[in-house]
Amino acid sequence: MNGYDEDHRRDDLARQRRDRGLARLIDQQCGIVARRQLTAFGVDWDAVQANELARRWVVRTPRVVSTVTGALTVEQRRWVGVLHAGPRSMLGGLTAGSHHGLSGWETDIVTVLVDDELSFEPVDGVRFFRSRRPFHLMASPRSGIASARVEPALLLWAGYQAQQRAAVAGLAAAVQQRLTTAERLYDWVDVLRPLRRAKVFKRALSEIAGGAHSGPELDLARLCRDIGLPRPDRQRSRNDRHGRRRWTDCEWDLPDGTVLVLEIDGSHHMEVRSWHDDLKRSRALTTRDRIVVRCSAYELRHEPASVAVDLIALGLSGRMPDSAA
Repeated sequence: MNGYDEDHRRDDLARQRRDRGLARLIDQQCGIVARRQLTAFGVDWDAVQANELARRWVVRTPRVVSTVTGALTVEQRRWVGVLHAGPRSMLGGLTAGSHHGLSGWETDIVTVLVDDELSFEPVDGVRFFRSRRPFHLMASPRSGIASARVEPALLLWAGYQAQQRAAVAGLAAAVQQRLTTAERLYDWVDVLRPLRRAKVFKRALSEIAGGAHSGPELDLARLCRDIGLPRPDRQRSRNDRHGRRRWTDCEWDLPDGTVLVLEIDGSHHMEVRSWHDDLKRSRALTTRDRIVVRCSAYELRHEPASVAVDLIALGLSGRMPDSAA
């Protein structure tokens, strides 16, 4: 083999290695690739244009290309946002929360955390959240798409993108779904300072650590604190009269030996099927020494005095709220 053939063989092997490496990268990124990544593998802009004209690839943004031509999946849209913003970017907000497993808080908008000094074009369906906070601390160690840890992602969303009530409920949901703990979130409030609503979050996280795992339960905790009602036991396990295990929202042991149970109904309880099931559940849990009463999440938020009056009338100790009259 002469020198020319040997050089040609080495070039061919190197090209094959590059092709395999690029194929692996594209597969790992769900068919999405940045132009800078293509350039690193020897694919120039003319080659990108040729693939686009042949309808094999689609230019999704000035910086990102997809090797799939149909509508993008949720995961592919996340890759587009992160790759468009560049190496110093990662999923943030509810997008990062969903990436880590948070359910019930999905959104169509992809949130990407970016370094405050980065400059790039806007992308439809992507919200870029600028921050000067230490990205090396916030970044999740998980492999795959770059994402913030669940704690800073949700706290920054809660502080700057959400209404206060939704913000607290979102943090509670992350704890309830065991993606983090109230203690870890509490510590991250200080790491991220200055953080908007820091005092509100610390107070709420203290309640969450005590057992409140939803927005309505936090509202009840606030009501108990404001008018001196005793703190309830939450999620107490009970067997109903049919032998099925149930978990009650809130319970108080009264001085006369009676147990007062408060069940808090969210909006989904208003559906006919859920409403019928809840009525049956309440009957099956009620005994001669266990009183089961219900209220709505709306009442706890907007008419807490009415709920307080009824709880006090049923035996709880506390001062009558000023607005009770």
